[in-house]
Amino acid sequence: MISEIKNNVLYVDGCNTIELAEKYGTPLYVYSENAIVKECRKLQECFLNKYENTRAAYAAKAFSCIAMCRIIEREGLCLDVVSGGELFTAIRAGFPAERIEFNGNNKLKEELELAIDYGIGRIIVDGLQELNLIESICRQKNKTMDVLYRITPGVDSHTHNYITTGKKDSKFGIPLDDDVIYPAVEAAINSSYVNFKGIHFHVGSQLFDNKSHLLALETVLQLVKNIKERFNYDVTELNVGGGFGVTYTDEKQKSYEYFLDPIMERIIEFSQKMNIKRPAVVIEPGRSVVAEAGVTLYKVGSIKDIKGIRKYVSVDGGMTDNIRPALYQAAYRGALANKMNEPADHTITVCGKCCESGDILIKDGQFAEAQAGDILVIFTTGAYGYSMASNYNKNPVPAVVLVKDGKSTEIIRRQSYEDIISRESTEELW
Repeated sequence: MISEIKNNVLYVDGCNTIELAEKYGTPLYVYSENAIVKECRKLQECFLNKYENTRAAYAAKAFSCIAMCRIIEREGLCLDVVSGGELFTAIRAGFPAERIEFNGNNKLKEELELAIDYGIGRIIVDGLQELNLIESICRQKNKTMDVLYRITPGVDSHTHNYITTGKKDSKFGIPLDDDVIYPAVEAAINSSYVNFKGIHFHVGSQLFDNKSHLLALETVLQLVKNIKERFNYDVTELNVGGGFGVTYTDEKQKSYEYFLDPIMERIIEFSQKMNIKRPAVVIEPGRSVVAEAGVTLYKVGSIKDIKGIRKYVSVDGGMTDNIRPALYQAAYRGALANKMNEPADHTITVCGKCCESGDILIKDGQFAEAQAGDILVIFTTGAYGYSMASNYNKNPVPAVVLVKDGKSTEIIRRQSYEDIISRESTEELW
């Protein structure tokens, strides 16, 4: 996050957060464009420019909107989408079709049709039935599509179960049983409507150890070797996913190089030993690009001090704008944006306004003394805040503001109550 403190107030990318809250209202998602660009440039320096025949596809599920797609395009990254909605957003943003890949474990027919009509670069096939569906659409439209197979590498990444995706018992990916994977590969190789490019894996999210990536890579390289020996077919692309962890509280974040250099060294070594051209290598960073670029601003309301037990400080948002603490006990840091230099010597629990006991954003955090009307900031909310927001209790989804060098612009307007009920019928029933 690009931030500083002036006169006891938090500034983000040159913008006064108290003024932002007054101008745009709260809750408010605030993103630093310079912080996003900084992460993109890191990827360029340590991966894209360092190794030829590589791509970095930003995982749109972390945070997706038209403005974000345009930043990603400008910075030379590709885009990984997982739904028709994310794809439609990219199309509206004018994102180049050839730089889009489509992931997901249950792509709908209409989503695949949209992808094939737009001519996207890759479809990551996640299940055995999906290939037949893609072929039937391509046959009807007289088109061909480049595909990769997402496999389940069978490694445990030792992260939360909800964000572990590489274990054999997973809804994602094709299992590596011989009687499953090889007939599927052969079908893709022999298809007239798809070009089989290679293999994809993703071992999980919010990772700080490269062991699971490297273990999964060994499994994939053995698969590449077997495909060569069985079908005399060269895999030309490997997608090693993302999952690079960020700092929410006191985690020790690792560099991109920590993950990517050993991966590239092993792929290069393998290719030389096999006497094949080194496959293209693709990564899918999402959280690491936007998480620390974003903060959320709230206004403090009701305060409930239960003597000897806990002090609850309520804010005007909650689990509707950040479900992660309730969903998988995610921990965050926060502060009072208008009292940044005051001692953080009060233990409080920041809770939301939803009618749920689990609507807790920060449990027993250290803050300056909070009063109604203060602006409370929670850091590192740029990933999976807005993208997972809901209208639970009919609460509006907050606005999103992009800031850069002291300037701000609203890139997603706040929902109104009218927006919330806009799709509801007002006709009398029966």
